[in-house]
This record gives sequence, structure tokens and C-alpha cells, in this order.
Amino acid sequence: MVSTHITKMQPNADGSVDLYFGPEAAAGKESNWINTTRGRPWFPGFRLYDPDTAFFDKLWVLPDLEQLK
Repeated sequence: MVSTHITKMQPNADGSVDLYFGPEAAAGKESNWINTTRGRPWFPGFRLYDPDTAFFDKLWVLPDLEQLK
């Protein structure tokens, strides 16, 4: 689990946060890494607490996951 209350995630310059999923952490991004077990299925879940009107008006949408190469 990654939480801004538990870990010191590294934010981007614009305040957004990149999360990295995989069996091994990306170099230098360990604080933003979510461990997945190689060979076992997994799925991402996202919980939003206290959303504001941008969410309900569909002005903010959770972006799709992108594979890094």
C-alpha cells in the first residue's frame, strides 16, 4: 500500500505523483513503488477520499496506467 500518510512519496514538479508497479523497484523511485509478485495476477485499486466538484463534474479523471520500457 502506498499512502501520503505512511511513506514519503517523491512528488513531481507540478505536485502530481508517479507510482511504479512491479516485482522490482525503479532505480531511485523506491518510495513510489508498489511491489507485485512475479507470476501472480494483480489489479490496481484506487480509493478517493473527500473528492471535490472537479471529480463529480468529470473535470478530473484518473489517468490510465502506462507501461515503462
